[in-house]
Amino acid sequence: MYLCAKLMRIMKKADLLPQGVVLIQLPHNVDERGHLAFLEGGTHIPFEVKRVFWIYGVPEGKTRGGHAHWTCHEAIFPVAGSFEIELDDGQRNVTLVMDDPLKGITVPAGVWCELRNFAPGTVCVVMASQEYDAKGYALNREEWKKGLKIEILKIENSSDSLSLEEAAKPSGKLKSEK
Repeated sequence: MYLCAKLMRIMKKADLLPQGVVLIQLPHNVDERGHLAFLEGGTHIPFEVKRVFWIYGVPEGKTRGGHAHWTCHEAIFPVAGSFEIELDDGQRNVTLVMDDPLKGITVPAGVWCELRNFAPGTVCVVMASQEYDAKGYALNREEWKKGLKIEILKIENSSDSLSLEEAAKPSGKLKSEK
């Protein structure tokens, strides 16, 4: 089994990760009292935090996530224990082991995310850029893929040209227009 720290050294090139996914190394302080890690929205993660939730007590063999958000971005950290996270942008699919509380990952809108293989005692903390909205989720992977194809066709058929910086940003709107 591979470790998150090893992967972070290997995966310095953004082209190995799904579009917009960023690995995060948190600052921390250590003294005789122990360890203190911290983060600030807009500084250590690229968005203002509107919601925080944590996942724990996941039974063996169960998964969490299994969806994409149409407009919400998330930052995910393994505060205790470990789990695997699968990330898919429709072109690149990668599975990482998250096992270091100082290392997290941002999941931009439009990226499919599934967490699995939780070790006993694992606690995962998630920060989200938006408050909960049940309509903001793509829950069916095939429908999500169709939404991605529609957006890719719109971009390819557009007469507008995008800069490389614009093209690298998640569009925030991946489903077909109403």
